[in-house]
Amino acid sequence: MADVTLTIDGKRITVPAGTTVLQAARDNGIFIPTLCHDPKLTPWGGCRLCVVEIEGMRGLPASCVTTVAEGMVVQTASPQVVEARKMMLELLLANHPRDCLTCSKSGACSLQDYAYYYGVRGDKFHGEKHDYPLEDDNPFIVRDMNKCILCGKCIRVCAEVQVNNVIDFAHRGFNTRVTPAMDLTLRESEECVFCGNCVQVCPVGALAEKASLWQGREWELTKVRTTCTFCGVGCNLEVSVKDDHVVRVRGYDNPLVNSGWLCVKGRFGADFAESPDRITRPLIRVGERGEGRFREATWDEALDYTARRLQEIKEQYGSRAIAALSSARCTNEENYLMQKFMRAVIGTNNVDHCART
Repeated sequence: MADVTLTIDGKRITVPAGTTVLQAARDNGIFIPTLCHDPKLTPWGGCRLCVVEIEGMRGLPASCVTTVAEGMVVQTASPQVVEARKMMLELLLANHPRDCLTCSKSGACSLQDYAYYYGVRGDKFHGEKHDYPLEDDNPFIVRDMNKCILCGKCIRVCAEVQVNNVIDFAHRGFNTRVTPAMDLTLRESEECVFCGNCVQVCPVGALAEKASLWQGREWELTKVRTTCTFCGVGCNLEVSVKDDHVVRVRGYDNPLVNSGWLCVKGRFGADFAESPDRITRPLIRVGERGEGRFREATWDEALDYTARRLQEIKEQYGSRAIAALSSARCTNEENYLMQKFMRAVIGTNNVDHCART
């Protein structure tokens, strides 16, 4: 593909043809704010916060849906552009709750960040405000449509990534809102699988993980990268932790695995990590089998005991008396080693799997 040379804020830049102005600017360290844009979703150009001034072009085009052209001259922070962005923010804040002190998104809210950056207080326009009831009837997600800025990111991720098409824009004008069909809640909708990807892309506090509410402010959380254990895909996770307590789980953007997206188990199933019933040390049964009593052991003791008992059972009853049950929560490599061990070492084909259908 041919390259295109353009000028952005006086800086001469060469990028591949078909690149958007927004991407060209960001690839070269030039700041352009966005609310509705996500590089993994289809460009929409709805929030108009990314407008720029392009020489010879009418109006202020949205940079996220405008492709570069040879010789194009772009201004990303001219007085006209800055004034337009401030107006967009004023209009959004005119119908936005001012509860940043208690909002779960405070510290990670794009609207809050841009209002601070441009010095917008949201006091220019006064009028009717939405008063939607808080939707908290499902165990995973809380929806506060009073905070929704209609960026459409939740709609696109549901349609393009999860391919469920659960939500869309409904009604018109001031009454426009994001909702499942027939104005149902997410729990009432039969299509929603509670993957939570909509929560992850929401730039404001309209969507939040229910279990994480009041568990810690954004700046108090430590981010730990790890791998999901619920299946063999190996989705990358970013776990937010406070005081050794898991506050929430979100997808880590690794394009080689899951590109940041998760399923309902990966995102909302982390409670097992702190379960009081979780086994944290090897256990060896003592006494008669029916008594079901166990004692703690070291790993070396447990492994030696297991090897010895497998050898004894094989010698006394034969290889077919032994079977192995593997797990979808192991990697493909670990499952391969399990069946290889059973076939090559134990000498049996009695291998099964918890995810077999």
